[in-house]
Amino acid sequence: MTKALNDQINAELYSAYIYLAMAAYFEDQNLPGASSWMRHQAQEEVEHAMKFFRFVNERRGRVILAAVDRPQAEWESPLAAFEEAFRHEQYVSGRIHSLVELAQAEKDYATASFLTWFVDEQVEEEAAADGIVRKLRLVGETKHGLFMIDRELGERGGD
Repeated sequence: MTKALNDQINAELYSAYIYLAMAAYFEDQNLPGASSWMRHQAQEEVEHAMKFFRFVNERRGRVILAAVDRPQAEWESPLAAFEEAFRHEQYVSGRIHSLVELAQAEKDYATASFLTWFVDEQVEEEAAADGIVRKLRLVGETKHGLFMIDRELGERGGD
């Protein structure tokens, strides 16, 4: 279980890297709202990694950090970037579900309880990314629509 939780710490930090790469992409595309949204998302992923970090330590486990892979740097469009964010959140949900299954199989009730927060969080994460994808698909290639969505994304705060 400890190894699986350490792997999840790495996955959460990689998620932060992905979202920072997307933030840089959006800055380059002159979409400061989307960039801000992604920076906020990256901060959340670091917070998630730290929740796992603290939990492993509280359970007298040993945190072992691994290298974080380099993320993609370019996307075909803002829509493509958010589609990738949505797919990534689905991937993370799958990882969390696998951790729950492992904790249950090992009768590690403390870890299973701890992971409940992440199961719920992933429902929100997927819904947020999917909502943005759906809005971007709705406006299509219109610059005005993209401008409006970017402005809305900038209202998220936390930057």
